[in-house]
Amino acid sequence: MATFLYRIGRWAFRRRRLVGGLWLGVLLLAVAAAAMAPAGEEEDLSMPGTESQKAFDLLDERFPQANSQGAEARLVFQAPDGQRVTATEHKAAVEDTLGSLDGGDQVASTTDPYETGAVSEDGTIAYSTITYTADAVDLTEPTKSALEDAADRARDAGLTVEIGGSALDAEEEPGGTTEIIGVGVAAVVLVIALGSLIAAGLSLLTAFVGVAIAFGLVSALAVPLGLTSTVAILALMLGLAVGIDYALFITSRFRDERARGSEPEEAAGRAVGTAGSAVVFAGTTVFIALVGLGVVGIPELTKMGMGGAGAVALAVLVALTLVPALFGFFGRRVLSRSARKATRPGSEHPHRVPTAAGRPGLGTRWARFVLRRPGAVLVTAVLGLGAVALPALTLELGLPGDESKSVETTQRRAYDLLSEGFGPGFNGPLTVVVDASESGDARSTAELVAKTVREVDGVASVGDPVLGRAEDTAVLTAVPDTAPNSGETKDLVHAIRGAVPGVEAGTGAAVLVTGTTAMNIDISEAMSDALIPYLSVVIGLAVLLLTVVFRSVLVPVKAALGFLLSVGAAFGVLVAVFQWGWAADLVGIEQTGPVMSLMPILIIGIVFGLAMDYEVFLLTRMREAYVHGASPDEAIVNGFRHSGRVVAAAAIIMISVFAGFIGVSSPTIQTMGVGLAAAVAFDAFVVRMAIAPAVLALLGHRAWWLPRILNRVLPNVDVEGEALSRHAPAAGPDAAVPRPPVGRD
Repeated sequence: MATFLYRIGRWAFRRRRLVGGLWLGVLLLAVAAAAMAPAGEEEDLSMPGTESQKAFDLLDERFPQANSQGAEARLVFQAPDGQRVTATEHKAAVEDTLGSLDGGDQVASTTDPYETGAVSEDGTIAYSTITYTADAVDLTEPTKSALEDAADRARDAGLTVEIGGSALDAEEEPGGTTEIIGVGVAAVVLVIALGSLIAAGLSLLTAFVGVAIAFGLVSALAVPLGLTSTVAILALMLGLAVGIDYALFITSRFRDERARGSEPEEAAGRAVGTAGSAVVFAGTTVFIALVGLGVVGIPELTKMGMGGAGAVALAVLVALTLVPALFGFFGRRVLSRSARKATRPGSEHPHRVPTAAGRPGLGTRWARFVLRRPGAVLVTAVLGLGAVALPALTLELGLPGDESKSVETTQRRAYDLLSEGFGPGFNGPLTVVVDASESGDARSTAELVAKTVREVDGVASVGDPVLGRAEDTAVLTAVPDTAPNSGETKDLVHAIRGAVPGVEAGTGAAVLVTGTTAMNIDISEAMSDALIPYLSVVIGLAVLLLTVVFRSVLVPVKAALGFLLSVGAAFGVLVAVFQWGWAADLVGIEQTGPVMSLMPILIIGIVFGLAMDYEVFLLTRMREAYVHGASPDEAIVNGFRHSGRVVAAAAIIMISVFAGFIGVSSPTIQTMGVGLAAAVAFDAFVVRMAIAPAVLALLGHRAWWLPRILNRVLPNVDVEGEALSRHAPAAGPDAAVPRPPVGRD
C-alpha cells in the first residue's frame, strides 16, 4: 500500500493543476446541487420491529387521515394570578386570538378550548390546538409570524401565552459563534505546531474543501434520502476534525522528509506513502465503525452513520491528493521561515531542512519520564480514568423533548404551563391501539381495553375509544401521572403491556401501546440492549486490524483496553453533566435528565476510529524504529520525538472542533460535542500518551511478539512504509520512483 500511495503523492504533486481543478469542480457542483435542492424534513425517530413502531404502522394503514396532517401548534393561555381563563373578558380575548388564525394561510383547523374541554380543573390554564396543511419545514414565515402575532394579541389583553408544538421548530443551522471559536482555536494550534501560516492555512483549506463537498452532498440528498439537519451537522463536525488532522499528519511528514534532504516531489510522495498509509487505515476504521451503526436498526442512526462515514471518506481522499498538490503550489512556503532560508538556491544544502538541536523536545522528555517510572504512570492513569468513569454506572438513556429546551424558548414555557395545568404526564400521552379485526365487536373490545388500562396504577386518565371508518381498529389516549422521561412512565408502559394479554386472549384482538413517549422508551431500551454487542464487535475489529497493522498480539489488546477506558470516562462525563447537572451551566443545560439514547453507540463508533488515529500515528514511528534495530525503550522515545507533538496538536484541534458545537441549541448536538470532546481528550492525552508508553515499557520486547503462524498468515499492509525504505533509492533531487518487488504491494 505504501508504494501505491507513494506514486499517488508524486503524481498529485506533478499534476497539481489538474488535481486542484478537479477538486474545485467537485466543490462547485456540490454547492450548486445543495443550493438548488429543496429543504429536507425533520423526521421522528423510528425503530422497526418494536411494538410502538408496529402500532404506528397500523395507524398509518387504518387511520391515514389522522396521520397525514402537517405541523401542529399549541397556544397555551394562562390567566393572571387569582383569575380564571373562563372569565368573560379572558374568554373573549382567547376567542378573538383564535379567530385571527381561522382561515389563515396554511391553517387547517383550530380548536376552541371551551368546547373541547381543554381547560385545567382550576380554570387558570387553557390550550388550543392549531393544525396546518404543511409540515413544519414548509411553513412560510408569514404563517409563523401570524401565529406569533396571535399570541401577542392575547398578551396585550393581559393573558400569559406560550406556543408549543412543532410549528416553530426550525432546522439547526451550523456556523454559530462557538463553532467559529473552535475553528479559530484549531487554526492557532496549527500555526504553533507547524510554525508556518501557509502550512496551517493549507490544512484548514483542505479540510474546508472536504467539509463543503460533504455538506453540499448531504443537503442535496436530504429529500430523496430523508436526511435531517443532524446528519449534516455530524458530517460537518467529523469532516472538519479529521480533515484538519489528516492534513496535519501528512504535512508534518512532508516537512520531516524535506529535513532528511528529499527534494519536494520525493518528499510529497514519501509523506503520502507513509503518513498517508496511516491516514487510510485510520479513515477506514472510522468509516467501518460509522457504517456499522446500521446494524442497530434505527433508520436515523443509520443515516447519521452514513453521513459521517461519507465525510470521513472525502477527508481521506482530499488528504491523499489535494494536500500533496498544494505542496506543489506553495513550494518552500510550507516550511518554517528558518527552513525556507536554509533551502534557498545557492545555500550549502538547498534541499535539506535544518533539524532542531540542543535540548530535547517536550515529547522526548515526557517519554523518558514515563520510562523512568512506568508502573506509577500506569496505575495513576488507570485509576484516574476509572474514577471519571464511575458515574457511567448510573447511566440512564432517553430521548429529549421540549422539557430539555432552554426556559428562554416559548416551547419550553408552554411545556411547563401544560404540566402545571394538566399534570406532568399530559406532555407525554400514550396511545393504545386496538386491532379488533379478529374480534366480533370492536367497540365492546375497545371499551374493555379502556377499562383495563384505567385500572393500571400510574394512569391519570383514559379517553373514550375512537373507532376507524371500517370499525376494525380503535384508538385510546392514556395520560400518565408522571413526566415522559421519568422512570415511572417507563414502568407504566410495561405495566400496561403486561395487563392487556388477558383481553387479547379473551377477544382475539391485538393491543399495542405507542405514542412518542412509548416510542422513545422502546428506542432507549433497544439502544441499551445493543450497546454491549456493538461494543464487542468494535473491540474485536480493533484487535484484528491492529494485529494486522503492527504485527503484534499484545499491542492490539492494550489498545482495545485503553479504548474501553477512554469511552467509559467519556460516558462518565456525559452522566455527570447531562444527568447529574455538574457544570451544566457552562454547557447551557437547564434541565437534567437521561442521556440521549443514541449517544453511547454513536460515540463508541466515532471514538473507535479516532482512537485508532492516534494509536497508528504514534506507534508506527515506534515500530519503525524497533524493526530497524532500536531497543524497546529507544523505540518509544523515537515515536514521541517524531509524532508526540503532532498527535498532541491533532488532539487539541479535534477537541476544539467538537467543543465548538456545544453551543448549538440542540440536545443531540450538545451531547455529541461534550461526549466526543471528552473522549478524544482522555484517549489522546491519557491513554495514548501515558498508558500506552507505560505498558510498552513494562512489556519490552514482548510488546512486538507475534506467533509464527500468524506472521505467515497475516497480510503485510506496511503502514509504516518499510517498502519505501528498502526499495527506494537514496533521497535527493535525482531520486527515482521506487518499484515494488514482484508479487508484493
